[in-house]
Amino acid sequence: MAMSGRERAELRGEAHHLSASVHVGHHGMTPAVVQTLDDALRTRELVKVALNRTVETDPKELARELAEATRAVVVQVIGKTATFYRENPDLERKKGAPPPWR
Repeated sequence: MAMSGRERAELRGEAHHLSASVHVGHHGMTPAVVQTLDDALRTRELVKVALNRTVETDPKELARELAEATRAVVVQVIGKTATFYRENPDLERKKGAPPPWR
């Protein structure tokens, strides 16, 4: 999914106020981490992931791998925190309601 610079900037702004809801431990990318991120993306669309300081994989590379495994887009990687987005067309939205990540 290609994302324009404007869309990415809007998502970065929305993600600024989010706390990390998925944490990658020292074992790195495990099936449990992928499943947890997939579940979070299904319910929230925009998710922050915190990478443990002891993870030896480069944060950008790990983010790319997680995005590929979950069919998501990497919005940004800052230090050991990555933000992912995946649209869920089945997510019910009330008219005028804020996005589900708020």
